[in-house]
Amino acid sequence: MASSIALKTFIGLRQSTADTKSTTTTVVTLPQRKLRINASKSSPRVTGRNLRVAVVGGGPAGGAAAETLAKGGIETFLIERKLDNCKPCGGAIPLCMVGEFDLPLDIIDRRVTKMKMISPSNVAVDIGRTLKPHEYIGMVRREVLDSFLRDRASDAGATVINGLFLKMDLPKSKNDPYTLHYTDYNAKTGAVSEKKVLEVDAIIGADGANSRVAKGISAGDYEYAIAFQERIKIPDEKMKYYEDLAEMYVGDDVSPDFYGWVFPKCDHVAVGTGTVTHKGDIKKLQTATRLRARDKIEGGKIIRVEAHPIPEHPRPRRVLDRVALVGDAAGYVTKCSGEGIYFAAKSGRMCAEAIVEGSENGKRMVDESDLRIYLEKWDKTYWPTYKVLDILQKVFYRSNPAREAFVEMCADEYVQKMTFDSYLYKRVVPGNPLEDLKLAVNTIGSLVRANALRNEMEKLSV
Repeated sequence: MASSIALKTFIGLRQSTADTKSTTTTVVTLPQRKLRINASKSSPRVTGRNLRVAVVGGGPAGGAAAETLAKGGIETFLIERKLDNCKPCGGAIPLCMVGEFDLPLDIIDRRVTKMKMISPSNVAVDIGRTLKPHEYIGMVRREVLDSFLRDRASDAGATVINGLFLKMDLPKSKNDPYTLHYTDYNAKTGAVSEKKVLEVDAIIGADGANSRVAKGISAGDYEYAIAFQERIKIPDEKMKYYEDLAEMYVGDDVSPDFYGWVFPKCDHVAVGTGTVTHKGDIKKLQTATRLRARDKIEGGKIIRVEAHPIPEHPRPRRVLDRVALVGDAAGYVTKCSGEGIYFAAKSGRMCAEAIVEGSENGKRMVDESDLRIYLEKWDKTYWPTYKVLDILQKVFYRSNPAREAFVEMCADEYVQKMTFDSYLYKRVVPGNPLEDLKLAVNTIGSLVRANALRNEMEKLSV
């Protein structure tokens, strides 16, 4: 979210358009959506049962995928190793996700309507002046959100397996099943667990940055960041400050290529940072983040420490045969802002929809062409956003003077309006040509000043 406040050109997200094939078409209804069924006439029918799909990973991507599959007539299995997992995640979700995924308001800890962007020299810019009375950024705890999505998938008919996915055996011929090997914790008695196998027709890998499903299809590696977060219980009088406020800190001290954050939760704050380039210094960077926020979190007690890898770009391969990757397993986390929850859930749903469509509600076998429909729609809708955010990270996070320029730009009311409108609703927001021109001029001016300041600092260091 932090770096979403730079250029109007990168904040918009295009809505996808429906792809069509010259195939038999009927209509199937899922909650609040209509899907077009495009089953290939040559795809064989599944006899005596419905299509069977395993979703590996029970985060937002896996939960959304499993629910969509189950509601679409697919025999669905959701495998999650740790049902109380607390991923180190800022927990910010856009307003549109609440409605789009029908999230109950009681799982949202805080409704953030104010943000502070704080520069390396501790210049603070208030953000949120353009929000309408009903608009906010939702703050959630991952253990609460993930559990809710899994439970809803279970209610829809998915079988939730508390187990550790180990490996998969690839099919021996075209329509043979995949064999999944996993350790089942449901049958756990004391310290004993049971190794089991499961045969399915297709697999959705939603098992995070260290995805074993990705390894199983040789999806390739990607650069990743380490996110480190501490949950800190602070005194009630200090918690009032963060009632509807989030803070983001930028500077070489908190991260050479990302930002530090203080995000409010139900009865505590999450304080964290991340980095790609200096993973070995993550605890030092975390200490600096706490130091920058010390006056506001003084007297707090650390109640949980979390760390996790976060992907920096999509994997070279995201679909192979009847296996697809979604969420962090596919690499769907934006640079600069580090936003991933919405994109994880969205990718899981889109992938599942492609399987429902391609299988004619579980009646036919799917193949790689069906899963590639998901990939094509995803790339068409979101790829430009990821690319431009990559460029912006390189422009504004390269030095402290550039970060000072970035924070300066955040004070512009037009930048804030365009950013929040696009972030909250994930859609293109028409701009004002005159304001766009002024923004371009101001951006160039900020960068020129940043470059001049950097040159002066380099002279002083010689």
